[in-house]
This record gives sequence, C-alpha cells and structure tokens, in this order.
Amino acid sequence: MSLTEILEELPKLKTEERDTILHRIEELDELASPEILAAIDQADASPGNQDMSAEEMRQKVKAWAHTG
Repeated sequence: MSLTEILEELPKLKTEERDTILHRIEELDELASPEILAAIDQADASPGNQDMSAEEMRQKVKAWAHTG
C-alpha cells in the first residue's frame, strides 16, 4: 500500500482506529516509551481525568520529548 493510499483511507477510519495507528507510530518513532503510552491510556480511562483526551496527552508527551 502506498503512502497516498494510506492517507486516502485515514479519514474513513473510526477515531479509535486512528488513535491506534497514532499510538503505533509513536511507538515506532520512539517519541514515548510503551510504558508512557500505556500510562496515558490508563489516565484517559480514569473517571476523574476527563479534562484531557488521550490525543491531547500524547501531544503533550511529544512536545515534552522534543524539548527534553
């Protein structure tokens, strides 16, 4: 599958599917360790932590990883 084909398919995916893809890309790029990504997912599922989505938290981790 070419990059163009992948990009054309992305809008057709559900949010959860795109999140899974993003999560995998982050793992491959080593922007965050699997442990950090798991902690983000766990925090996102926590009922007391609904102010920030997993995607927003991942963006914060990316920003942190690039400034560290």
